[in-house]
Amino acid sequence: MGGLDFAGGTPVHITSGAAALAYSVMLGKRRGYSDIHGLPYRPHNVTHVVIGTVFLWVGWFGFNGGSALGANLRGIMACVVSHIAASVGGITWVFLDWRLEHKWSTVGFCSGAISGLVAITPASGFVPPWSAVIFGVVGAIACNYATKLKYYIKVDDALDIFGEHGVGGIVGNLLTAFFAADYIAHLDGFSEIQGGWLNHHWIQLAYQLADCVSGFTYSFFGTCIILFVMNLIPGLSLRATEEAEVYGIDDAELGEFAYDYVEHTREVINGVEAPSQESGLEKVSFKSDA
Repeated sequence: MGGLDFAGGTPVHITSGAAALAYSVMLGKRRGYSDIHGLPYRPHNVTHVVIGTVFLWVGWFGFNGGSALGANLRGIMACVVSHIAASVGGITWVFLDWRLEHKWSTVGFCSGAISGLVAITPASGFVPPWSAVIFGVVGAIACNYATKLKYYIKVDDALDIFGEHGVGGIVGNLLTAFFAADYIAHLDGFSEIQGGWLNHHWIQLAYQLADCVSGFTYSFFGTCIILFVMNLIPGLSLRATEEAEVYGIDDAELGEFAYDYVEHTREVINGVEAPSQESGLEKVSFKSDA
């Protein structure tokens, strides 16, 4: 149909972001959620966040570079621009967070790196290396601000999937229209494209916009329909019970926590009774001196 998408900007990122937004709308907000500040959750283990980002970053070389379907210069170029966009995106996000709290955030760098990788995905086999800097900067800025959209549209997107993947994928798709170059695509020796604005192919922006709209719409409404049907089927209810939300899904489903201090903090410091087979929400009590 004329759209340029090298490694899955629409089928991977835009569709996942749209599906996450649909799920957030259909599921509703978590217990105690505030439309202004959400829930006061923080990453429980920053080391794990860094390790996960490293795994993603390295894996993305196979994701983007492997989309060349061969060991050729186009695949190498896809890896180069992916690395540049991730690095620039991480640094950009850190500066955006620093302007608010004047602190250098490790989690912020990881979030920015992922936003850069998401943005460069559809363009990785089409754009020259210098443009990857623009993808990293614009992608990080757009995704950083997009994580605040949930407060305006009043949805509880716990992992900011719409902000990171949905918006990042859209930004990457649109930027591809500006920076796609025919000589980059031809590095594999056989691919021929008309390119984007670098090749004076102005209509490419319309193709990319149509790609974004169609992919987002299909995924959003398709997911809404699937979730609506699932919620009508016994045993496939989308939402946990209120009691399970209070005690935590780990305790409700598994009867244990990943970290002992969670149970210790809840029962000893906060004075919350441990749930039993006969317990209900009325059993939850708080000490007056807690």
